[in-house]
Formats: sequence, C-alpha cells, structure tokens
Amino acid sequence: MLLAALASASTELATTSARSAKTARLAEVLATATDPAELRVAVSWLSGALTQRQIGVGWASLRSLPPAAGVPSLTVAGTERVFTEIGGQSGPGSQGRRQQLLADLLGRATDEEQQFLGRLLTGDLRQGALVGVMTDAVAAAAGIPADQVRRAAMLSGSLPEVAAAALAGGAAGLAEFQLQVGRPVGPMLAQTAASTEAALAALADPAGRAAFEWKLDGIRLQVHRDGDRVALFTRTLDDITDRLPEVVEAVRQLPATEFVADAEAIALRPDGRPAPFQQTSARLASRTGSAVVTTYVFDLLRLAGTDLLDAPAAERAAALAELVPVDGPIRRVPRLVTGSPEQAAEFLAGALAAGHEGVVAKSLAAPYSAGRRGAGWLKVKPVHTLDLVVLAVEWGSGRRTGKLSNIHLGARSADGTGFVMLGKTFKGMTDAMLAWQTARFTELADGPADGYVVRVRPEQVVEIAFDGVQRSTRYPGGVALRFARVLRYRDDKRPDEADTIETVRGYLP
Repeated sequence: MLLAALASASTELATTSARSAKTARLAEVLATATDPAELRVAVSWLSGALTQRQIGVGWASLRSLPPAAGVPSLTVAGTERVFTEIGGQSGPGSQGRRQQLLADLLGRATDEEQQFLGRLLTGDLRQGALVGVMTDAVAAAAGIPADQVRRAAMLSGSLPEVAAAALAGGAAGLAEFQLQVGRPVGPMLAQTAASTEAALAALADPAGRAAFEWKLDGIRLQVHRDGDRVALFTRTLDDITDRLPEVVEAVRQLPATEFVADAEAIALRPDGRPAPFQQTSARLASRTGSAVVTTYVFDLLRLAGTDLLDAPAAERAAALAELVPVDGPIRRVPRLVTGSPEQAAEFLAGALAAGHEGVVAKSLAAPYSAGRRGAGWLKVKPVHTLDLVVLAVEWGSGRRTGKLSNIHLGARSADGTGFVMLGKTFKGMTDAMLAWQTARFTELADGPADGYVVRVRPEQVVEIAFDGVQRSTRYPGGVALRFARVLRYRDDKRPDEADTIETVRGYLP
C-alpha cells in the first residue's frame, strides 16, 4: 500500500464534516489493504497514533523540511520500518542518526505526504476521524455491525488487531477477542457532572440512590491475576508489572487466584495524604523509589472464571467487597451509596479534605463499558481557574489549518516586569473562538513567525480552567498546569490584572 493513499485520505477527511462521509472514505482505504501488517499500521496512523507510540521525533525535528519528491514512492510498510529504526536509535550520536533517517524519509515524500507524516509524528493529526470513526470504518469495510467491532476492540485493547481479524474473517474473526486474564482491556472512563446533586439526579436508581467514590490523582492500574502470575497495566495498556514488585506481592495475598480488577496506584505521604503527582509518576517509572505506593481498587471485571463486564455495578461492587479489604497496601476505594444530596455533598467534602481530586458518581445498574466514556460514571471535582496572558500562538493543522490555535500561557512575574510561561493549550476552543483569536493574534503579532509559532504582544488575557499545578523543569516558572483548557477571553481585564506566578504556585500540593 502506498503512503500516498493514507495522506490523500487524511487531507480529504480534514475538509469533510459529515461523520458518514468520513467513515465511508476510511472504509474505502482499509478495503484496499491486502497485507494484514499494513492494515494494522494504516488503522493506527489514520487514528492519529504511531504503532511505536513515540520514536523521539518532535516539532523541532520538522521545522526544516527537505524539498518534496514529485512522485509518490513511499509505502506504508517501508515507512513503518523507518519509524521503527528511528525509535531504536540510542547511545552517543543517536540524535544525529535519528535526524538523518528522518531527513532521508521526508526527502522521498511528496508535499502531501510530508504534511501527513509531520502531523502524525507530532500528534497533531486533527482530521476529525480518530478512534470512534475508525471503528465504524472497520465495521463498514468488513461488512459487520459496528457494535461487534467496538466490543472486540474494547476487549483486545487494540483496534488495529481487531481490524485485521475483521477484514480477514468477518464476524467469526472477532470470536477470539474475549476478556482474558493477562490481556488488558481499555478502561472505562467518566463523563463530567457539575455537582454531586446533579450526578445523583442523573444516575439515581428507582430508589433514588447512586454510588459515590473518591476520585484519586494517581495512575490508573489494571490488575490481572492467574494463580501466582500477576500483571499490572496502565491506562494506555503498558505492562509495568516489573516496576511495582510490592503491588504484585500484595495482589498475591488476596484470597482469589483468578481475577481482573480496575484500580488506581498513588503515592502517599507518611500521614496518608496524597503526595504530589510527580512522585507517583516517578515511582511508577522505576522499580525503586522512596514514595509509598498504595493501590486502591474500585471495580472488578472478572472473578474466578466469570466475566463481570455486563453485570450491574452493584453486583460487581459486592464481589469486590468480598475480595479486597478496606485497608492495607491494596484496598478498596472509599465508597458511599446514598440517595441523599446532603450526604453526597458531605462525601465530596471529605474527599477534598483528604487531599483528593473529588468523587466519581456511579450508576448502580451500569455495566463496565471498557474503553468508553460511559454515561454510568460521572466525575465531580472543583474547577480551578486563572486569568493568564497569551504570549505566543501556533498555526494549527488538519481541521485547524489556517487558524491560530495552540496558545502559550503566561502568569505575571514576581517583580511585575514581565510574564512567566506555564505551558500551552488548544483545549476548549470552539470554531467561533478559533476564528476570533486568529484575527486578534494576527493584530498582536510581534514580528515574523518563527516556524509555526507567532509571538504576540502580551496584551490578551484569557481565563483558563485547570485541574491542578505540578512542578516542572520544562518551563521557566518551575510549574505547569494540568489539563488546562480555555474558558473565555477576558477583554474586561488588563494584562497587569492577570494572576501572578505566586498565585499559580499556591496551587501546588
């Protein structure tokens, strides 16, 4: 399969608004793949992800592109081999070798292929056709119902693998994808509610009740046990079993010898309060560390040979209570079942007082919707906001081509003479906002663009919502915002009224 086929499809998808048209175009491309290996790569790339996830190439490596080739010659398989070779470079001189391999590849790519590869490598393939649309496209190409593909992808954790099986064997080819101990599945995710009262109203059973659980700021951990064999997987389905030997040992102390559980691993301070998120992240990056890691289990997907995915949440919670204790190195997450808005609000206040993010409200009847943002879970947590100043803005790509998109955020410096950068975001921007800010920041441009980055005069204040602040060596202020997103632009505020770096640091845990 020629790379040009994927690049052309991606270009078309970026200018197509109808989901049905996107699905049909993707299905057309997938149907032309005769090699299962190339099909897997095509599904991954057109879903916006490298099969290797990261290969050490970023924006800096793509600022200067070689002259484009006039005729398409690159294949999907050949390009994939180069990506793997680039990602495998290590040791002295690896950066130079990586850059040379990339330059050689891009020199053989047409202009359209260069643009496609650049967006793919930087995670910026915003063509409005990622995993959800791709799932429908696989189903259309294979001629089978989309819900069967969706469930197989949920159970396998790999849509490319499911696509290969579906196009080769149809519905029968999906039979192999079952919940298996040792093979991770995509985690169920939560939607958002404005308050515990709103969550209770949305999820209440006939008796008016819902469950509420603490929302922890840790690392999602999927726990698999089959006899003495224990496997631990992250939210992205990476195997980190060897990094948490103490968790493995704690799992082996539980009474059941075969199960799959959903949990959160978090580093705690000696007083039991959560440590800064970086300590959890650093602890899970290696086998050793000073931070105490505690595993909180909150759901059970399989127990003693029985698949619980489709069982009501109340039934899964009852089975979990029999398996996992309320305290210890592995424990159940604090939980309340109530129909009282007052009790739910008090439970949220208790979670916040203990240093945690908030709560997750859960329907007592909902199944476990693996790999999906199910309506049966609603997260409730306070929203922090800051008034910051836009320091620069980046030209968008894909659907945002021609628009100034990603904004660089700054807080006022300690001495009031300038601004300190905290990070970037393009989250929360509507089409109307993109159009407005393109015009606004064109007016504020402070000199010619540096590649795709446009420096602007620090005059525009923007209100940013965020989930927390963490220490960071990446930015000059030593801190960065977590999950920053744009709420609105504040034309009613002057730059000298923006929040200071001291205010930002006050949110550090």
